[in-house]
Amino acid sequence: MMRAQPHPIPQARSATGLIWPVLALVLALPAITLGIAVGLAPGTAWAQPRPQGAAPAASPNANRILSVVNGEPITQAEVTSRSRLFALNAGMGASPETLARLQPQVLRLAVDERLRIQEIQRRRIGVSDQDIADALGDIERRNNLRPGAMSAQLRSAGIQPRVLFDQMRAQIGWGRLLRQALGPLGEISEQEVNDAIAARRAQEARAEFLVGEIYLPVDDPANEAEVRRFADEVIGQIRRGSPFPVVATQFSQAQTALGGGDLGWIGTNQLDPEVAAIVERMPAGAVSNPIRVAGGFQIVTLRAKREGGTANQLSTMLTIRQVFTAFDRPLDPQAPTEQQRAVVERAQRLSQSLRGCEQVDALPRTSDRPTDPGPIRLEGLNPPALRAMLAGLPLGRPSQPVIAPDGVLLLMVCSREQRNLNEFTPDAARNQILRDRVELLSRQLQRDLRRRAVIETRA
Repeated sequence: MMRAQPHPIPQARSATGLIWPVLALVLALPAITLGIAVGLAPGTAWAQPRPQGAAPAASPNANRILSVVNGEPITQAEVTSRSRLFALNAGMGASPETLARLQPQVLRLAVDERLRIQEIQRRRIGVSDQDIADALGDIERRNNLRPGAMSAQLRSAGIQPRVLFDQMRAQIGWGRLLRQALGPLGEISEQEVNDAIAARRAQEARAEFLVGEIYLPVDDPANEAEVRRFADEVIGQIRRGSPFPVVATQFSQAQTALGGGDLGWIGTNQLDPEVAAIVERMPAGAVSNPIRVAGGFQIVTLRAKREGGTANQLSTMLTIRQVFTAFDRPLDPQAPTEQQRAVVERAQRLSQSLRGCEQVDALPRTSDRPTDPGPIRLEGLNPPALRAMLAGLPLGRPSQPVIAPDGVLLLMVCSREQRNLNEFTPDAARNQILRDRVELLSRQLQRDLRRRAVIETRA
């Protein structure tokens, strides 16, 4: 999603006569994600540094082995770090009581993660240190952190960075393993696409729901009550304000966890009957109680509902280019530095000379922000000043420099196109079929790994 936030800057004039605008907009256009969805709970400092001189207290049981998975141990320290990561990330606080409540489910997830990593290694599917570094850099950029800040913040919160790195390695490798294991099933035929579109059209008169999910497996009937208790704990935390996507990312065992649990717009025929019966009665914004489905429990949230047979949802889709140049320090509008003046003056020259998106593409990169952020829905942009600016900007002509506390931005609209966002396109059909197959395969493989594994639990 494209995020834009207004930052009022008092008007000031430099010695060169440069006018600093009264309103500047920060356009935080998303980088291409790698499927690692680590969110930050709004308003929570999940990795606040401890007071100077303080250090996480070392537990005398830190090296105690909680479980042995095919000969590989999982220690108390690993489980505590992962519990702390989730608790602070979700805004729960990392009290000993909270960590103790989280430990059984976190241990089970750690076992599943270890099984996945072992299978990835057995199949010789490579996940390099550079893959991890690239994923970590992507997380830092999306959360406006300097390089290296994530590891430092994790350590200051008493979390071993290796816990996050192992999650990344498992997610990246598991995705590659599933693509490999799909084989010919990864190729969707035209007939399958046409059948999916026909089935969707047959459902057009029915309501559709924008749903998010968290799936918690029950691998052993003896653990069902424990998983149910954990599901209740998670639901309570979501209802108290923890973001659903953050919780889904950390704990859901469905492949949709990589996207914060998002299922998109779906009909009730695409849900388990037990889930569909509840979703139909839910108000928008609600979170369900645990729903027993085949293989485990499902928690769903209903984000929105639309009635079948409604008019086409026509939207204006933009392709744009952006050129962002960072300041050497946060802007003081009353006393801009020489570097800041130079950056703004260069942006003004480019605003007068650039013509066409091809010229923008040819410019040297000046930041990590992508020059082309991908398709953008005009109606979804905020604040209104940004929406109005892009709506009225002539194609191929740059905007005036947009000055923000951290740098200067130029925008150019390359194309505008009216699209029906409700249309179920062949690409959407193909993606849905592939998603369903990957999800089914992932659950089957995880069950097989559990069944074949030698797991000794000592907790």
